Amino acid sequence: MPHESRLTGELRTLLHAQRTAALGTTGDDGAAFVSMVPFALEPALGCLVIHVSGLAAHTRNLQARPRVSLLVMQPEVPGEPVHALPRVTLEGEALIQAPDSASWHACRAAYLARFPEAEFMTQLGDFCFVAVHITQARHVAGFGAARDVGEEEVKRVFSPAAPA
Repeated sequence: MPHESRLTGELRTLLHAQRTAALGTTGDDGAAFVSMVPFALEPALGCLVIHVSGLAAHTRNLQARPRVSLLVMQPEVPGEPVHALPRVTLEGEALIQAPDSASWHACRAAYLARFPEAEFMTQLGDFCFVAVHITQARHVAGFGAARDVGEEEVKRVFSPAAPA
C-alpha cells in the first residue's frame, strides 16, 4: 500500500474543501483574463470540471486557446499572515464536453454532486461542461513550503480519500 505524504494529503484537502477557483484564460489580443468559476473534481476521468456559459469571455477564450490555469486557495483568516495561505496553481487543457456523451454525463454528475442547486443551469442551452485535464501544478502548502506537482499526483488527489 503506497504511503501518502503529508503535502499530498494537504493538497487533497485543499481541492476538496474549496469550491471556487480563479480561471486564467488568454484573450484574442494575448491579454490574460481571470474570472471566478465554481469547480468539481471528476476522479474517474481525472479532470477538474467547470460549467460555463457560451456568453462568457472565458468560455470564448478557452475554446480558441484551451491552455488554462486555475488558482485554488484557502480563504484569508483574519489575523493570520496572507503569505502562508495554502494554494495551488493548476495548469491544463480545457475540453468542452459533447452534450449527452459519456464524459458529459460524468462531468454533470460530479458537478451536481457538489452544486445540486445548479441543476436548472444544466438545462440551459448556452451552458456547457468543460473538463480541464491538469498537466502540472505548483502547490504552496504554507510559507516556505512550495513544490511542483506532476499530473499523476494531481489525478490521485481528485479522489476524495487516500488510497488504502
